[in-house]
This record gives sequence, C-alpha cells and structure tokens, in this order.
Amino acid sequence: MNRQRMNASAARRNRGARCSNRGFTLIELMIVIAIIFILLGLAAGRYDKTIQRSREAVLKHDLLIMREAIDNFTLDKQAAPQSLDDLQQAGYLREVPMDPITQAKDWAPVFDNIVLSPDQVTTGMVDLHSNSGKTSEFDGTAYNTW
Repeated sequence: MNRQRMNASAARRNRGARCSNRGFTLIELMIVIAIIFILLGLAAGRYDKTIQRSREAVLKHDLLIMREAIDNFTLDKQAAPQSLDDLQQAGYLREVPMDPITQAKDWAPVFDNIVLSPDQVTTGMVDLHSNSGKTSEFDGTAYNTW
C-alpha cells in the first residue's frame, strides 16, 4: 500500500513537472514582442534626434573654424579672400568641409566692403553660412542664419 501511494505521489509530481516544461504561452510571447517593439520605437526616435544634434554641432564648429580662417587670411594678406578655395590654397584650411545639413560643399559666402585693418587693400568674403533652407527643430532658427 505504501508503495502505491509513493508511485501515485511520484506520478503527480512528474505530471506537474511536465506541465511546467511546456514553454511559454502565445499571449506571453505576444506581450514580450509588443514590449520590444515599443522600446525599439523609443530608441529609433532618440537616435534620429541624436544624429540631428550632432550634425548641428558639426555645422557650428565648421562655421567657427572657417570664420576664423577668413579673419586670419584677411589680417595676414591685407586682402579678404574671394572664395573658400583661396583659404585652402593659402593653407588656412586643409580642405573645405562638407556642410553637414546639405551634405555638399555649397556654403553661402557673404561679401561686403568691410575692412578689418587700415592696411587692407581689397574687400571680399567676410562671412559665410550654410546653404540649407531648413530650420533647426531644437531652437527654431534657420541654418542659413547661423
């Protein structure tokens, strides 16, 4: 009699073990997949904003470097550059950088009759901007006004 009870008890335990080893239910898998898709959607949105912020940071840095090169060229040569190629040929820029917003080397130079020193003999390019007509989604200003 004790043996029968032990066998019945062991059979019940084995049945319980078999039921728990069947795996996940369909609803559990669907919930996990839904959570994964929600997290991927959030990550993709943040990734796009991060890329845009980094492009804007590169644009600001490139404008700063090229404006310094324009000023240094003008003060050293006593003549303003007539193009970005003048800055590159004179060694003030290693190469003309690509505009990170338009993905091209299509900068919009600003020419004026301003002289930086009394010894300056000619005028030319005094500033430059991005050639993009887009607006920053972070501060609402147009890139071509930076």
